[in-house]
Amino acid sequence: MRTLDFKPKMISALKKYDRQTFMADVMAGIIVGIVALPLAIAFAIASGVSPEKGIITAIVAGFTISALGGSRVQIGGPTGAFIVIVAGIIGQYGLTGLTIATMMAGVFLIGFGLLRLGTIIKYIPYPIIVGFTSGIAVTIFTTQVKDLLGMQIDGPVPGDFIERWGVYFQNLTHIDAWSAAIGVASVAIIATTPKLSKRVPGSLVAIIVMTIVALLLKEYANVTTIETIGDRFSIKSQVPRMVLPSLAWEEIKELVAPAMTIAVLGAIESLLSATVADGVIGDHHNSNTELIGQGVANIVSPVFGGIPATGAIARTMTNINNGGRSPIAGIIHAVVLLLIFLFLMPLAQYIPMACLAGVLVVVSYGMSGWRSFRALLRNPKSDVTVLVATFLLTIIFDLTVAIEVGLICACLLFMKRMSETTDVKAIYNEIDLNEDADMEAGNLEHLTIPKDVEVYEINGPYFFGAGNRFEDLMARYGGKPRVRIIRMRKVPFIDSTGLHNLQNMCMMSQREGITIVLSGVNKKVEAVLSRNGFYELLGRENICNHIDLALARAKELTA
Repeated sequence: MRTLDFKPKMISALKKYDRQTFMADVMAGIIVGIVALPLAIAFAIASGVSPEKGIITAIVAGFTISALGGSRVQIGGPTGAFIVIVAGIIGQYGLTGLTIATMMAGVFLIGFGLLRLGTIIKYIPYPIIVGFTSGIAVTIFTTQVKDLLGMQIDGPVPGDFIERWGVYFQNLTHIDAWSAAIGVASVAIIATTPKLSKRVPGSLVAIIVMTIVALLLKEYANVTTIETIGDRFSIKSQVPRMVLPSLAWEEIKELVAPAMTIAVLGAIESLLSATVADGVIGDHHNSNTELIGQGVANIVSPVFGGIPATGAIARTMTNINNGGRSPIAGIIHAVVLLLIFLFLMPLAQYIPMACLAGVLVVVSYGMSGWRSFRALLRNPKSDVTVLVATFLLTIIFDLTVAIEVGLICACLLFMKRMSETTDVKAIYNEIDLNEDADMEAGNLEHLTIPKDVEVYEINGPYFFGAGNRFEDLMARYGGKPRVRIIRMRKVPFIDSTGLHNLQNMCMMSQREGITIVLSGVNKKVEAVLSRNGFYELLGRENICNHIDLALARAKELTA
């Protein structure tokens, strides 16, 4: 029985912890906390919830992920990838539905970790990851155009991608010049700040500068058209109470698909972030522990009013670049956000919505991965098909459909490729010694194929597709011999489909009076054949270890 694979990095990190590491973690935690503040607010508002819910998520989930996760430097919190999912769940099921779906996703993530699926999840095809990440980026950008340009639109903006852009084009004359200027200036500040200082977060600089500009314009230029967070939301800085939602079975069944989408996306993003971090710091994260930590975070966060959380690549890299080397840095980042939430949160009401939109536009550009997207377009058509299908499904429908269809397409293409790796060929007259590895020295006179004997060779796994090609080959080139030798020296394994096809082929041959002799069967495959009655079906003497023995048996049968 396997032991539970739950070993938080916090435990091992504290064994050799010293004052120097602590001071580095404190500095990194403070900087990451400052960087996370504008992003948490922006992600929350874009998702359709109040600003404080984003900060609460960063505090609660960030603390939990650092304390229980399997990575030394992972920083958790709300991310842009969840914006589309959260907004869709709220629109269809409300805030209560989001709370239940997030907690269910947490349970799924813990299940992934307990079942040791951490390594398997990392094998999700790269085109799917790039496709839905790019699709999310385009969707996020689309949702921010209204606030970025200060568009005055009557009524709600449609959720559908195509309809939303139709409304935008119809209202191009209703753009507020002051809001658009603040939005564009915010993007410019965020883009240029790293050139001046890589330690100072551009998003924070943009928010501070643009908030001051908006206040000055309102006070001295009588500009009242710039919408702020306070115009749209009521800001609260009090610590929320723990609230457990009432669970109804019908509602749980409806939320299984959205919850699974949150869990899968959260698992992918957190493990990718942890893998990237490993490459930078030279460490190895524990995938299953990380998933369990992420699961606990997503159960606890919504209890306090939070939204889904996962590992954030940008904040994790900020942590590393500023000296963070243990989970203590992530905990300090959560403490910094808590202090800001308690004492400075009311100031967030003065932040212009156009500035937050600018922050998210830059985030969406970073998420788009357009270089990776462009590079994948030069790959085989099957990869391009999965990439484009996932991308279009993400922006036109939703992420749940995109992931489901993308995974199905990837699985089908994988099955097709794997089936093509198995080659079946017929051998005529004699066997080439240079290609053989299962010959016994001194028995080379048996290499001539006797009359009324056919020899076929299977090169590769004997599973779905291989059996059908074998039957097609025999139908095209085979006659009606007395003995049919099947060389299986290069068959590493056989699955149930291949086993079924081989069994049918042997039975059909026997009805035609043809004896089947198997050659070069390895021990693993032979054990499978034995368990499934092939010794009784063919006779033990007709399952040979070497081709020379198989040819000798064929000569004996045709004598």
